[in-house]
Amino acid sequence: MYHQDWLMRNIETIIQMVAKIIFKKDFERDNIQFDIYAESNSVEIHRLYEELIDLINELKINEAENILFAEINNNDLIYIKIAVDFYNRLNKLSDGELERANFTREEIKSGLEDVLKLYNISLTI
Repeated sequence: MYHQDWLMRNIETIIQMVAKIIFKKDFERDNIQFDIYAESNSVEIHRLYEELIDLINELKINEAENILFAEINNNDLIYIKIAVDFYNRLNKLSDGELERANFTREEIKSGLEDVLKLYNISLTI
């Protein structure tokens, strides 16, 4: 239990650091949100974002993560915003929801770190 709480806070800290350093946004720990629709008028970006949210809601997280990594274009910062939002949404899921989805907080942290590596960002927490 304590390990899961520590991981959850660790993930939130990484997300806050990315938001502050990369996007110059300050978020409170429990109110981290990106407005993907306002930041991009691309139909493809909106479709991807909606698909990821739908899959999260269906607890098809592994499938969603595979799609995320297949679609990422590390020459466009909108994808890192989508990824950070994606992992933030996953981190807000309960332990039970993550278990039903066959996903762990360790995988959330690892996936987030993998995305950051695609953008040559290294954060050590």
